[in-house]
Amino acid sequence: MTDSYDSGAADRDDRRSGPRTDTDAAHIAPGRRRVIQGLGDDRCRIAAVAAPADIVALKGDLGTGKTAFARAFILASGNQDEVPSPTFTLVQVYDAGPTAIWHFDLYRIRAPEEAWELGIEDAFTTGISLIEWPERLGPLLPERRLELGFAFGGEPGARRIAIDPGKEWEARLAMIAVDA
Repeated sequence: MTDSYDSGAADRDDRRSGPRTDTDAAHIAPGRRRVIQGLGDDRCRIAAVAAPADIVALKGDLGTGKTAFARAFILASGNQDEVPSPTFTLVQVYDAGPTAIWHFDLYRIRAPEEAWELGIEDAFTTGISLIEWPERLGPLLPERRLELGFAFGGEPGARRIAIDPGKEWEARLAMIAVDA
């Protein structure tokens, strides 16, 4: 089941914490109406329940908030350094606590096999993987993932996020959701 999120307010890009909004809501628990208030809170709560070998697939058009989400997730995990976009390097690895976070931007890869050169196999087995443009992996993208589909919302600066938790994430997202 896929739930959706609509930020409902204008985002402001901030290199340290990503877009911020005042009246955000996310429906993250499949099959139930549950809400987490505040986009920043969502990223922090999802980061808090992420574990080694987790994969978070960040889908969406350019400018929809994938990198901003990844930045806030990484900062919420304990990283104190600047979090640059991996657009040109294709991957950035962060030591944020006991588990490394691998932030991939696969927009520029031409074939799924190119991801092996980026260390994606290690990321999938020992780290937490945040993957922008995951569709570029084709059949290499594991089924066991949290998939977030970012889109522009109905108002200027608003974003919608379709959430597909898969079996691995359903219980964890239900734990961090709050009643609407």
